[in-house]
Amino acid sequence: MQWKPDKSKPICPQISEQLCLRIAMGEFRAGERLLSVREVALSAGVNPNTVQRSFETLEQEGILYSVRGSGWYVAEDITPARAALERMWEEKTAAYVQDMTALGMDLGEVKKYVAAWLPKEDAE
Repeated sequence: MQWKPDKSKPICPQISEQLCLRIAMGEFRAGERLLSVREVALSAGVNPNTVQRSFETLEQEGILYSVRGSGWYVAEDITPARAALERMWEEKTAAYVQDMTALGMDLGEVKKYVAAWLPKEDAE
């Protein structure tokens, strides 16, 4: 899991987001063993305790499970990871719209700017 966390934002949620994304997109499959906490911490350049907290949070959400002495695994049902990813999309979209309206845009202008970033066939 190679990635560069944004040091200006809390690291723990970033790790959780990255794992949810990768699980929901099929990079990590149901039942697959993940890298160890130490390995993830080393590759991300963060404290292992931060990674441990992220993994434990994902375990509480039913996205990961641990096997004592063996490591962390992707849960057999990846529906919670997909649901978490959708919540992230909704939150980030809502934050974007709020930021743009705070800058004086109305929703029609927000749609126009979003449409400008879409490929031509998707802009309709």
